[in-house]
Amino acid sequence: MTEAIIQIQDLEKRFRSKNTEVYALQGINLTIRKGDIFGIIGKSGAGKSTLVRCINMLERPTGGSVMFEGRDMCRLGSRDLQIARRSMGMIFQQSATRTRVSFETARSQLGGHAQYLGPGMIQLGGHETIGDTGKVLSRLVDVVMARVIEHRTVVELAQSCTIPVLNGMSDYNHPTQEIGDMCTIFEHLPQGKRLKDVKVVFVGDGTQVCASLGFITTKLGMHFVHYGPAGHQLTEKHQTILERNCQLSGGSWLVTDDRSAVRDADFIYTDVWYGLYENEMPKEERVQVFHDYQVNRELMALGAIGCKFLHCLPATRGEDVTDEVADSASSLCWEQAGNRLTAMRGLLVYFTRCRPEHTELEIAAARDTLERFLQDRIYC
Repeated sequence: MTEAIIQIQDLEKRFRSKNTEVYALQGINLTIRKGDIFGIIGKSGAGKSTLVRCINMLERPTGGSVMFEGRDMCRLGSRDLQIARRSMGMIFQQSATRTRVSFETARSQLGGHAQYLGPGMIQLGGHETIGDTGKVLSRLVDVVMARVIEHRTVVELAQSCTIPVLNGMSDYNHPTQEIGDMCTIFEHLPQGKRLKDVKVVFVGDGTQVCASLGFITTKLGMHFVHYGPAGHQLTEKHQTILERNCQLSGGSWLVTDDRSAVRDADFIYTDVWYGLYENEMPKEERVQVFHDYQVNRELMALGAIGCKFLHCLPATRGEDVTDEVADSASSLCWEQAGNRLTAMRGLLVYFTRCRPEHTELEIAAARDTLERFLQDRIYC
């Protein structure tokens, strides 16, 4: 039996009329499970509309409970109800595990719900222009997350939407991945080091993950290296951004095929060798190009003492990384995956303002904790 989504117990709704009370609903019990289809039938005035309005809390029941995904909606305050009604549209032109699950879970944990709009499920760029899709979604949901093939698609969505649009990955960059990655790096900074002392080396293909990692590390004043083969390195456009970031932050960057550049790395990061799945290189070709760029025990030994391994996943074991490294005590790729959820929650709170209510004392304590963390780990 599938899990119950909505459970209604002893629901009642009374209306006052001068000196009397009229029951529109009384003793209503109902369980709705995933996949169920219900029709509500009754004469005019029987309470059909009132029941629906009580389920979504447009009318407050005067008795009983309405449980939605384990929460009693009758007990929520007006602000929490507003949060619970928020919805997010998720556009996927590619398959994804971490991006989809982390966004859906974050949206649910914050009280709203997410709608998965997979390939072929909507008319994005087909019979309908991207701009028209953005205008429509702006009137149906509160925020859009788009994982797209071409970067111009998410740009056009952002230009046409009147609601926040979050880039879940494009062929240019993967910003939500890097927010989670920085959470992981913060949590595992080498003892005695702050961000400005940290060296991060990305090994292999100059993917959108490599680009985003370079952008965020140089913006934060860190030392970034892309160690990859000629023809598969970050472009001049990427390098211009790295240089501009470093001029402002005091960080440094290097793009090279010199293996010695890996020395003294605090974090060694890699990705698959073929970029977007649709552009996958034949196995023989990618092995020939990247065989010297596999992250294995020998490469990890070039890093600083305590060097950690990062991978955005999915990993092609035996190609971009060996089992020995991926499953070692130095590997943080599972923590990275978990921090995708941390990143998504933060983004949704920021862009949809779905903040739970807190007392002034709780807010002050949280602010103090954050300030001490920044002082210890980041500030000079």
